[in-house]
Amino acid sequence: MSDSDLPLAGIRVLDLSRILAGPWCGQVLADLGAEVVKVEHPGRGDDTRDWGMRLGERNTCYFNAVNRNKRSIGIDLGQPEGLAIVRELAAQSDVLIQNFKTGGADKLGLGYDALSALNPGLIYCSVAGYDSRGPEAARPGYDLVIQGESGLMMMNGNDDQPPLKFGVAIVDLFTGQFAAQAILAALVQRGRTGRGKHVELALFDGGLSVTSYYGLEALALGRDPPRYGNAHPSIVPYGVFDAADGPLVITVGNNAQFDRFCRHVIDRPDLADEPAYATNLERTRRRDTLLPIILAELRARPRALLLERLARHGIPCGEVLGLNAALTSQRAAQAGMVSRDPAQAQAPDLLAPPYRLDGERAPLRRRPPGLGEHSDEVLAELGLAPERIAALRRSGIVG
Repeated sequence: MSDSDLPLAGIRVLDLSRILAGPWCGQVLADLGAEVVKVEHPGRGDDTRDWGMRLGERNTCYFNAVNRNKRSIGIDLGQPEGLAIVRELAAQSDVLIQNFKTGGADKLGLGYDALSALNPGLIYCSVAGYDSRGPEAARPGYDLVIQGESGLMMMNGNDDQPPLKFGVAIVDLFTGQFAAQAILAALVQRGRTGRGKHVELALFDGGLSVTSYYGLEALALGRDPPRYGNAHPSIVPYGVFDAADGPLVITVGNNAQFDRFCRHVIDRPDLADEPAYATNLERTRRRDTLLPIILAELRARPRALLLERLARHGIPCGEVLGLNAALTSQRAAQAGMVSRDPAQAQAPDLLAPPYRLDGERAPLRRRPPGLGEHSDEVLAELGLAPERIAALRRSGIVG
């Protein structure tokens, strides 16, 4: 698939954000074909260049996970000339993404009002921790804090566990995805009106949204629902179970599947014939008596046998793999989800974009950039002469 075939080909994005939610939003747009320029401090770069496992001189696994398909320019926003360059880039962009503390962009002269006056068609996306018009607007937003405040920690894990965060920064990732969706909608509207829009996302709002049906159950009950860990609050049997030699996932989604599960997988036709277990609602009410029986039957059989029987009788199931095993599995290879830059044999592996368009996966067009790797290139596109670019580098305004 060529770059010109991607849906956002020709859309220019200025990414002033850092850490995770904003960069994830920019990466979504880049994966779909937008030309994304990431602005970083010329000395220290994005904070995540110093987080986690180091890859090369200035990249890390954390940074690479949210910055593929972008170019990087190093600009010191503390210098007037640096701000002038960013304003010029914004004037030529379709989308701008920023996650400064509330009011921070305005202090720099990079707020929505100032930049939309320069570029009326600009889609301006602000990502913050909390409602910019609310009493907590000035509070910084951190994924872990908001996992606690939004109730996500108290719906994760089992009832006998303390509050448990998700394995990844789920609030940041979902909020970044929500931001990209809103930007795409604003671009569609701009196609009709010619006018840009200020898109605002708050991490707290994103965290509450992720609670989904579990959150609605809490409102309906007037209290927290029980925590079920790997089990399902509304479907039995459904979850992670131990076979004789390892864990597997079994999802018995309807009554016909339960009948086949009992008769053909665990050899217990008596359970299928028991009226007390005939419907999922009855099974859910009696999970405390039913599940111990099922657990004992599963532990008595090898995982391979159970997976073969479950698949043969149309019951959704799967292995429980370690992360490395999942990423290096034949399934992942066939899907093309792990990608390597063909131009660099020793380059680290990257996850590929998840989107398929007309049967083809959206390509890895650019590896995650080195700090300021494309500064000269981007400035030349603005029309700056080589000697001017060299002077900006000597002064430390550009790196």
